[in-house]
Amino acid sequence: MPTRKQHLIYLTGFMGSGKSTIAPILANTIGYTHLDIDEEIEKSSGRRISEIFSDAGEPVFRSIERKILATISTSDECVVSLGGGTITNDANLSVVKSTGILIYLKADIDQIVKRLRHKTNRPMITAADGSVLPENMLRERVTAMLIQREPFYNQADIIVPTGNRRVGLTVDDIVRRITHFHM
Repeated sequence: MPTRKQHLIYLTGFMGSGKSTIAPILANTIGYTHLDIDEEIEKSSGRRISEIFSDAGEPVFRSIERKILATISTSDECVVSLGGGTITNDANLSVVKSTGILIYLKADIDQIVKRLRHKTNRPMITAADGSVLPENMLRERVTAMLIQREPFYNQADIIVPTGNRRVGLTVDDIVRRITHFHM
C-alpha cells in the first residue's frame, strides 16, 4: 500500500534539466496525471511568466507560485513539474517534501547552456531587453544561479542525472527508484 507521500511526485532542477519533457512521460508511464506549475501560473494569472516578471517583478511571481503550489500539493496521483526556483523558498520546499517525493533532475552546466542558449522565454536568463545573452554571459548567469540553487536541489529524495541519457532511460530509472522508495 503506497504511503500518502507517494501520490505526488515533484520534479525539480534547473531550467533545461528536462522537467517539462520528462514529467508527462513519467506521469503516463505510472498512470498519474501531470501538472506543470509554470503552466498553472499562466492559466491562473492570464499572463505569460515573462510578462509577470517584466510587469510586476519576481516577488509577485513567487507569491503567485506559492499559492499555486499550495493548491497542487493537495492533488492526488500527480507528477508535478516545478519551476527552476520553486523550492529555493524554504516554505515551498517544506510543502513539497511533506506532500510528495522530490526528484532532482541534475544536468551539468554545459548541458544546461546548450539547451538554453536560444531561449528567449526565460526571464531569469535573458538580457534586460528580453534578448538572448551571449553564451559566455549565459554560462556566468547559469553558474551563479546554480551555485545558489544547488543546496535546495540537493535536498531531493532522489537525484537523477539527465546528462546525455535518452529520456526513456531517465524515466525508467525514476520509475525503478520511486518503486523502491519507502518500501
